[in-house]
Amino acid sequence: MTTLHQPTAMHTRTYLRAGLTRCRLFSAWAATALLLAACATQQPITAAPETTGATTAPLSTLPAPAPLRSIVVQQERLYRVAAPLLTQNAPLCKANARNLLGFSAKNKYSFPAEFVADAQKAYGLNEQLQVIQVLTGSGAQRAGIKPGDRLISASDKIFPLGPNAERQAAAILAPLVRNSSLIKLTVARNDKNIPLSIPLTRACAFAVELGNTDNVNAYADGQRVMVTRGMLDFVQSDEELALVLAREFAHNALAHASKQKISATMSGIIDNLIRYNPDLDAINGMAGIKAYPQNFDAAADSLSLYMLTRAGYKIDDAEAFWQRLDRQIPATVLNGYTAIHPATAYRLATITRTVAEIKAKQANKKPLLP
Repeated sequence: MTTLHQPTAMHTRTYLRAGLTRCRLFSAWAATALLLAACATQQPITAAPETTGATTAPLSTLPAPAPLRSIVVQQERLYRVAAPLLTQNAPLCKANARNLLGFSAKNKYSFPAEFVADAQKAYGLNEQLQVIQVLTGSGAQRAGIKPGDRLISASDKIFPLGPNAERQAAAILAPLVRNSSLIKLTVARNDKNIPLSIPLTRACAFAVELGNTDNVNAYADGQRVMVTRGMLDFVQSDEELALVLAREFAHNALAHASKQKISATMSGIIDNLIRYNPDLDAINGMAGIKAYPQNFDAAADSLSLYMLTRAGYKIDDAEAFWQRLDRQIPATVLNGYTAIHPATAYRLATITRTVAEIKAKQANKKPLLP
């Protein structure tokens, strides 16, 4: 894959973070769902929703031009692997937990301009926001939201259409999510309008981004996590990808970027690498990032292993994965993962100890809390 979303569209992510108070130019709907937080002043909406052409199949299963399909496959993988980590770990995310709707939605403008026409033809996406995926076990699933549903209104407020639909929808949903535990939605399905009441789902409020670079790395800025295309190619299974994601979620939950005073630097790197044409020269060397101290990295390892276990992922192979990453992408590779997280030996001891601790708690049926 050689292209990612342009940063000019706020991509839909509602079940991952529905309570933000400032607008950011995020890329992937792989952020695990229709975030739609309050980002801007809402403009008047008068257009009537369209109701034809919806698809109920996962986008990655549908035929599409190779570049577009590559984007979708990578993003759906991030979405799928990240979802249980975020929804099962609200108690561990504490201040970073939010109420979320439990589904993702897109329209044709969720893709780079080069792929808008292809997205419309291949996936039936048009001006209207359409449900793409529904989180298993979420309030949205229990309420009957289905892939292919087109969003009509929330509490009688009409959802917008067009290039700014996601940003404007965020302005509609954010106050509703903050002030209620149940959201009334109307969706169009088979040319009929269907009213639904959606219980909100508590989850960690971290967006997940896809980085347009072959460097094997992952970044966390306190609110977002970005996994590069190179890292996605490096991991050999979803279990290994979950290890990477959980560690970055743990760094965010522990506010490590802020404590390191590198939040702005990390944000700048993420903003750059989610672009359609990122400036790869800007990530040469260490790109202004200070290596994490070993105590921070060990704390992230410990918390991430609890997150993984609570989400149903295996942790027995964690040590072997980080050893392989250290061997193949050593700290001498300055734009690689180990350069930012160099204390591998120290980390491995923490991983061994934490795995034993978690297994003991499971055996004694104790709560899986650090």
